[in-house]
Amino acid sequence: LFSFLVFLRYQIYYGYPLQTYLEYPIIIAQDVILLLFILRFSGNMKRALFYAVTFWGGWYMLTLRKWIIDLAMNLCTLISAASKLAQLRCLWQTKDSGQVSALTWSMSAYTCASKLWVT
Repeated sequence: LFSFLVFLRYQIYYGYPLQTYLEYPIIIAQDVILLLFILRFSGNMKRALFYAVTFWGGWYMLTLRKWIIDLAMNLCTLISAASKLAQLRCLWQTKDSGQVSALTWSMSAYTCASKLWVT
């Protein structure tokens, strides 16, 4: 969610055409809805306010200074790679990959790798 937020804000900040980032608001909305469902069904709905404040605060803080948005954009790839490594570590420790779809995970890994190649 962090990377999508940063990328969307970066595109808007620098005035890129809407067609280059139109899918990101939809992806962010899907992630937020999924997060709300997870919080609702795990009984942690009180945390939703914290996440909402963090989301809106991050949205505002990204454009306080030009160097903040540029730094955040550069860190997106590192954060995405770190999240994949955290997922792999969890799978390694639990020795259970029953909840993981190989197709979904490989598509996500391919997307991250292609972003590395392009940038």
